Amino acid sequence: MMRGNLRRLATARVTNTQRPVVYSLEYLSSGRLMSRYGRSLGTSSRLLDNNYRAFSTDSDNNDDESAKKTTATKKTMEFQAETKQLLDIVTNSLYTDKEVFLRELISNASDACEKLRHLQNAGAPGIENSDRDLEIKITLDEVESTITIEDTGVGMTEEELMSNLGTIARSGSKNFMAELEQAGSSDGLEIAKGIIGKFGVGFYSVFMVAHKVEVTTQPATGGPATVWTSDGTGTYEISALDEDIRQDRGTSIKIFLDSNYWSLLQESKIQEILTKYSNFVQFPIYINGNRVNTVQAVWAMDPREVEYDTYVEFYKYIAQAIDNPLDILHFRAEAPLDVKALLFIPSFHSEKYGMDRMEPGVSLYSRKVLIESKSPDILPDWLRFVKGVVDSEDLPLAISREKPQDSALILKLRKALTRKFLSQLEKMAKKEPERYLDEFYREYAFFLKEGACQEFEFQPTLAKLLRFETSKNTSKQLISLDEYVSNLRPEQKDIYYLCAPTREAAALSPYLEAFEKANLEVIFVYTAIDDFVMANLEQYEGRKLVSVEKGDIDLSQYQSEDDDDKDKKKDDEDDESSGEDGSDEKLSATEAMDLCLWLKESLGDSKVGSCRPSSRLVSSPAIVTDNESGAMRRMMRMVDTSEGTRDSMPLPKQNVEINPSHPLMVGLYKIRETEPMLAKILAEQVYDNCLMAAGLLDDSRTMIPRLNDLLISLVKGAQLQQDDSDNDKEEDDK
Repeated sequence: MMRGNLRRLATARVTNTQRPVVYSLEYLSSGRLMSRYGRSLGTSSRLLDNNYRAFSTDSDNNDDESAKKTTATKKTMEFQAETKQLLDIVTNSLYTDKEVFLRELISNASDACEKLRHLQNAGAPGIENSDRDLEIKITLDEVESTITIEDTGVGMTEEELMSNLGTIARSGSKNFMAELEQAGSSDGLEIAKGIIGKFGVGFYSVFMVAHKVEVTTQPATGGPATVWTSDGTGTYEISALDEDIRQDRGTSIKIFLDSNYWSLLQESKIQEILTKYSNFVQFPIYINGNRVNTVQAVWAMDPREVEYDTYVEFYKYIAQAIDNPLDILHFRAEAPLDVKALLFIPSFHSEKYGMDRMEPGVSLYSRKVLIESKSPDILPDWLRFVKGVVDSEDLPLAISREKPQDSALILKLRKALTRKFLSQLEKMAKKEPERYLDEFYREYAFFLKEGACQEFEFQPTLAKLLRFETSKNTSKQLISLDEYVSNLRPEQKDIYYLCAPTREAAALSPYLEAFEKANLEVIFVYTAIDDFVMANLEQYEGRKLVSVEKGDIDLSQYQSEDDDDKDKKKDDEDDESSGEDGSDEKLSATEAMDLCLWLKESLGDSKVGSCRPSSRLVSSPAIVTDNESGAMRRMMRMVDTSEGTRDSMPLPKQNVEINPSHPLMVGLYKIRETEPMLAKILAEQVYDNCLMAAGLLDDSRTMIPRLNDLLISLVKGAQLQQDDSDNDKEEDDK
């Protein structure tokens, strides 16, 4: 039995059927109406000083007396709530955007129409005005400062009105769906998919903008019309509608706006909100007689029945675009959720030429009602260029229906959508390679590369979609990594790439010389993100991605016997030529090591980590190897926010490799003792040339004074030579 300390939390005052009955929401949610309606209408009640109240049940009279002595009496506790405070939370703290109230009320009206349609399909008798269209009307009254939302749906009896609006968090729509699922009919389950509401709190969002709400409802199955009125402070009134006032089938909600929200009385403002949130509700919505929701929810249609022009029209609407989509992906997935998706690839993107970073382009809907516009959770950030809609009927939502709730499930959904989208790109690349390359890849390559750096799970797929220039093709003939691998020499195990500012710079790079000599194809990349991609991929199909700037590359295995004979013959010719005129000399191994020691000492330990002779150089005097990427360094300097000078990012020590057969190295070896000052200047210039070839020279202007000194030395040398020539000529004349 109920303990004596439980008291009535509200009073019921009934004088006659025409006067309102005043109920406290606390009274209704305490379950005290059970005697009147035969069931409890809620579970909430007033929170007492100790934050809870207890219900207890005495032990059964038939229990054994000894058991009573040895067993403690059990008490069944029921959570209680401060109803007024709960209503205040729902009204003022649950939603981030106050205009959402209109979405919630329109969703409720749509559910009412859906329920009536189910009754009509089931052949329920006694439906009033059964031939009347199912629709939703909105009327704006600037004189009374009211917004009235009417639907021609199922309506409510007095009991249902008290149950649905008098009990917070009791969802009539959710109960309706549960009944349909229990019935198990296929038609009922299909109808249930059109029901939007599920939490039972959306209606109360109207009190964010209203100081009073009046609900008038007429049940579709007949019976008296009822009026529900509340100011949202904890109580409401219920009364029968005056007999001289006519109420058609359905429900009418009259919203008395606070003065702060009178701007909502503008038809354009209401239309903007409806277009944003409820534009795809399946029942017609009218504002002052003008229909608003004229665009079809194309994503919910069968792809086989949608014409291309319909897709184009919807794309231009949803993406606010002027172009036609480059490609369309329309599909339905059942795992991890039942999802309908319609995705578009625009013909161009807006991040080019330094324009602002794009926002996500895919919006999240549930049962055709907007949940989150431009959702950042549905697709990864690197797919922000994609436009479209994703809709799920059973998506787990936060109670405000403004965000998805199950983050782990949403992550699985994002992966499934990403996998499907990449599959679409693979199909285009395979079946329409020219279209993929010319229309998609040249426009969106940056985003794929960004994805390859961010998404480890999708790296293999993204790597297959990348296209590159190489040393053996032109910029118009980009190839995939699969094509590169198919062109490899049988003995080649690695994939080689070179990062340079332009194709011209790459073709003249000293790092390319040995690979051209060995007839090995090298991939050309030109930007910092390309460098990131190669560093993140690390390998492709079991083959390492190796920068040609690495110092431990051995290409001798790629040199054939014919090549060895040619090199030997050339060395013999060089020796003979050297013996005749002293040109084309080559430093011996000992001389080359001596020059390396001198260069390291002359340039200083702060610049050079090591120096050694190299066999990979052909026409260049020296290079630096195992260095950081020049493109990467330039990018890091651009994003460096530290205060100060260029020393904030000092250049690390470099590993220098010299070409012992180059005339410059031979000459430098000879003058290092006879002309020490000139030799030091030449050594510094050779070092800076190496940095410039590697893209590591931060400021080439530092070379100008040294170059001027070298030019002066060259001019003086030319003058001395001219003077000697003139003197010889004078002596000959004598």
